[in-house]
Amino acid sequence: MTEYRPQQLDRKWQERWAATRAFEVTEDPSKPKYYCLEMFAYPSGHAHVGHVRNYIIGDVMARTKRMRGYNVLHPFGWDAFGLPAENAAIRSGIHPEESTRANIAHMKGQLQRLGISYAWDRELATCDPEYYKWNQWLFIRMFERGLAYRRRSSVNWCPQDKTVLANEQVVDGGCWRCGTAVETRDLEQWFFRITAYADELLGATVQLKQWPEKVLTMQQNWIGRSEGARVTFPMEDGSANIDVFTTRIDTIFGATFVLLGPEHPLVSRLAEKTKDPAAFRRQVQTFRTQDRAARVSGEIEKQGFDTGFHAINPFTKQPVPIWIANFVLGDYGTGAVMAVPAHDGRDFEFARKFNLPVKIVIVPEDGRPAPDPSTMPEATVAYGRTIDSGEFSNLPSEEAQRRMIAFAKERGIGEGTIQYRLKDWGISRQRYWGTPIPMIYCEKDGIVPVPDDQLPVTLPKVAEFTGRGDSPLAQVPEFVNVKCPKCGGPARRETDTMDTFVDSSWYFYRFADPRNDQQPFDPKKVSYWLPVDFYSGGIEHAILHLIYSRFFARVFRDLGMVHHAEPFTQLLTQGMVLKDGAVMSKSRGNVVDPDTMLGKFGADALRLYVMFVAPPENQVEWTDTGLRGIASFLARVWRLVDQWVPAFRSNPESRIPNPSELTPAERGIRRKTHDTIRRVTVDIEQRQQLNTAVSAMMELVNDLYAFGEPEGARPQSVAVVAEAVEALVRMLSPFAPHMCEELWETLGHRDGLTKARWPEFDAAVAKAEEIVVPVQVNGKVRSRLTVPAEASEKELEEMALADPAVMAHLAGKQVKKVVVAKGRLVSLVV
Repeated sequence: MTEYRPQQLDRKWQERWAATRAFEVTEDPSKPKYYCLEMFAYPSGHAHVGHVRNYIIGDVMARTKRMRGYNVLHPFGWDAFGLPAENAAIRSGIHPEESTRANIAHMKGQLQRLGISYAWDRELATCDPEYYKWNQWLFIRMFERGLAYRRRSSVNWCPQDKTVLANEQVVDGGCWRCGTAVETRDLEQWFFRITAYADELLGATVQLKQWPEKVLTMQQNWIGRSEGARVTFPMEDGSANIDVFTTRIDTIFGATFVLLGPEHPLVSRLAEKTKDPAAFRRQVQTFRTQDRAARVSGEIEKQGFDTGFHAINPFTKQPVPIWIANFVLGDYGTGAVMAVPAHDGRDFEFARKFNLPVKIVIVPEDGRPAPDPSTMPEATVAYGRTIDSGEFSNLPSEEAQRRMIAFAKERGIGEGTIQYRLKDWGISRQRYWGTPIPMIYCEKDGIVPVPDDQLPVTLPKVAEFTGRGDSPLAQVPEFVNVKCPKCGGPARRETDTMDTFVDSSWYFYRFADPRNDQQPFDPKKVSYWLPVDFYSGGIEHAILHLIYSRFFARVFRDLGMVHHAEPFTQLLTQGMVLKDGAVMSKSRGNVVDPDTMLGKFGADALRLYVMFVAPPENQVEWTDTGLRGIASFLARVWRLVDQWVPAFRSNPESRIPNPSELTPAERGIRRKTHDTIRRVTVDIEQRQQLNTAVSAMMELVNDLYAFGEPEGARPQSVAVVAEAVEALVRMLSPFAPHMCEELWETLGHRDGLTKARWPEFDAAVAKAEEIVVPVQVNGKVRSRLTVPAEASEKELEEMALADPAVMAHLAGKQVKKVVVAKGRLVSLVV
């Protein structure tokens, strides 16, 4: 008997796949295509098993589809730009490019050691000038079409280091490095006009039939189309106006205060008017740096403070206090809310916490009296009839809305409008490690794009990263100072770089044609490969990355480069891997290094374990015990095949006999084999329930062991076991490819599993000859009948009534009703 040595098999087959370029593909119109893609990785240094779960899910899908006859594109690359590498450079002095390239090399080795079937010839990194050249090219095309524009916007500013800070670099309102209180400043920033596609992005979500409902709901809420009214609340001192958007203008007479988001542009002006502007700004900054997702969802503890200023309710003409609240986002809607605590749940919670007035202006249509505002337990949010609303009193809510909107428009204090939560995408970053924005500023010609033939604008080599002063690019005179492409006069480059989400918003197109130096991609190649058929990644990308990618797809469509609007046909969001009840992270010290597990158990055991332990979309609790159990199962499969191979070789021409030639046990193995093929195929291709696919194969292995030993087996037994084993090895190969390749070779196949065909099931063989049917008496199961699979309803009824266990529960009782669900259940009511 040969010994199962997984680490040796890992090396052997990974070397062979690389040598034969087994997973490289080109367009082939004669075959159906399948584009399988996992969200590419940020090269942080070391992947842990929480990261690699997603890659293994994709690999199971890719390997299965290859065997099913598809031309499979399964590429990988690196989301290589970003703030972490630059922060590391500030701390350690290691240039971002040096650390990023080293991290890529290490993580690539980890993925190769896992046996992921990537087409490495298409590998790309977004920090390659050959890639980000096309970010710049697309930026210019968008600028030409009015989709890229510049305006003033607020940023975090450290007055000590004199530098812009990302939100992640603001800790408790202070600079992450020096602790100085962070200020808010307005700078000229570049934006993408994603709102031009808001209606289409929202409406098309209903067409994404193979996306998780949770993701679609998150996108719909983020885009947030609302019909309502925009109303102006002037400041009491006349110094400014505050525009609010409301879907319930019928409640405006109950608006007793105004809430501003901490990002609202008026906030900085209010701060300057206070007695202690620094304290005011610190409190604002604390709100700004709280978890954005929690602020959006309203799950955050509601906090706020009174600015000391007032606005005028334009309908009541009464002053109302202006507060700043953490659950209002300055870049959502108008960034300001008219608070109606009697009729809005969040406003009510806030008012009760801070003892603000509650005024009821809507009562039920059925004539029930209004509750006491001082004791009401919650807001009444339903439509009804207006009260205490001046000339608009005693109107149904819908009628009051129509009249109030008309009144506001007539008086110039508001109008009916449609609003989106979605805001234009600010892409400017005052950072080094990103794509330079390809624009030039000339005193004579204004803003001038860099000519296409001068792209890419490459990052200059910066020798030192201090984290202080202007943008790092602004400190490189030879980069900044250029000639204007139009007039030839002195000019300066834009020194901001692009948000790294730009890099990830179209990389899936570049994979179709990654070495093209004439255009982002050949439209013909993209037409063959795109849309992506199967896309997987974390649900944390449900909003930004996936919405931005859908936006870019439409931009490319409108440039005439693609013929679709949706880039991803099917989306799977995999669950997190937990250790000791928490998500794996270096900071928690609960990371499991896949290299350690590979050294102990081999790649196949790790791959199979993370697929078996839970459905792909569910969270996984990591245990070493579970991994050891899977390693034992693989060794069991190895022994099974190994012990039967001599018998297979002694009967090389064995055929599957006619059913009449088989014993019941042999027919049982054939039925189990074909039923397993059916279950595994459906579980992988249709349901993506990879854990139950593994369970089905485990059941088949158990049945094969129970069937008996090969010694003395008759030829018919050898034939049915050979059929089962060959099917098992192929079905298991997407999960455990190294061992299965070796077993496939041992079974006498010269071509590897990358060229093998997926087993086909025979429905007639898979059909059970006998089934077990439960029998209920008054709703309780009293017996189970083993009956022919084709037994009729009449036969099932007769067998149930004649069953001794059932008869014992019928003694002295009258059967009033018999319900038979053929093949599933007999129910007796007595």
